[in-house]
Amino acid sequence: MQVVLFGLSCLSLLIWCVLLFARGGFWRARPATPLANTSRDAWPAVAAVVPARNEADVIAEAVSTLLAQAYAGPFHVIVVDDHSTDGTADAARAAALALQCPERLTVLSAKPLPSGWSGKVWAQSQGIEAVRTLGLPADFLLLTDADIGHPTDAVTQLVARADAEQRDLVSLMVRLRCDSFWEKALIPAFVFFFAKLYPFSWVNNPRNKTAAAAGGCMLVRRTALEEAGGIESIRGELIDDCSLAARIKHRGEGRHPIRLDVAARSVSLRPYDNWREIWNMIARTAFTQLHYSAWLLAGTLAGMAIIYLIPPVAALELGPRGLPAWLAWAAMCCAYAPMLRYYGRSPLWAPFLPLVALFYVGATFASAVRYWRGKGGQWKARVQAPVQQDR
Repeated sequence: MQVVLFGLSCLSLLIWCVLLFARGGFWRARPATPLANTSRDAWPAVAAVVPARNEADVIAEAVSTLLAQAYAGPFHVIVVDDHSTDGTADAARAAALALQCPERLTVLSAKPLPSGWSGKVWAQSQGIEAVRTLGLPADFLLLTDADIGHPTDAVTQLVARADAEQRDLVSLMVRLRCDSFWEKALIPAFVFFFAKLYPFSWVNNPRNKTAAAAGGCMLVRRTALEEAGGIESIRGELIDDCSLAARIKHRGEGRHPIRLDVAARSVSLRPYDNWREIWNMIARTAFTQLHYSAWLLAGTLAGMAIIYLIPPVAALELGPRGLPAWLAWAAMCCAYAPMLRYYGRSPLWAPFLPLVALFYVGATFASAVRYWRGKGGQWKARVQAPVQQDR
């Protein structure tokens, strides 16, 4: 057994060396430096589209941060109420009235969800269609969620970045809430694992095929979206943000520039006060990310075990003879430390990443079980994953 542990710890160390030095520096968690010079004679028009389903507890604050934008160009907010039963639409309207700018907000009621569409993308499509039918000027579309709070210069910075770098999509991975014990323990790893899957430097490099975005905050050039086939081109996608990024980056011939960064000040307003809420967030789409493949699931579980679980187990079992395991564990901690710093957490949390990884492994397996039981992609009492076909 010790020989096996030693061999697996050597493999884990090798993998960590590759991750640290040949995976696009995914572990660096640094927001982009704000653009200092944002002055110009004219600013392009922007329309924000906010799909909302039972978000009465957070949407007023989210809409207020949008309506308070200090943006010099035309800017309008469209909230699409996706069959809410908690007064979401009224809360959004009340926020606009409180700021004395109801004319800058349009609230729509979503039509019944058609077959083949995911709920969020269907709501977004109706908001985008409303831009056209209402005759609103919109060179850019800001696709943002009903639980996101933005600083007053968010739209200015996003548009300035898109224009300065000629990006067709600029997205921010907003800072998730990290206040409760479970948030402190589990949330930084969520962004860490996402960045490992989609290294931001690769996403931002037009020559690299990697494409990703964060659905909480995406500014997309309207002409680019139309060239990519419109929002309907991702109608059935549960991981809509990364699917849209791929459509935008890979449309036509060649690759088009997009950008993804961790946010400096844009934040999620949604609390995760217990472990089950975070578990459900992961389990909703983890198996979707694996294309509903049992083989990819098995490979992922084995890979996570070798990368995250073997180092501490082998180090504690082998003691001084398990140097590769100790080195792999140390490499893991070094890689995780910048993300902990980004979230204001002590690096002393880093050695416990294997336990966090075990939690994510469990949630990923649970995601597969839910799919096999016909409950995949469940969000706000709506099951969205495609039905499993009999074999």
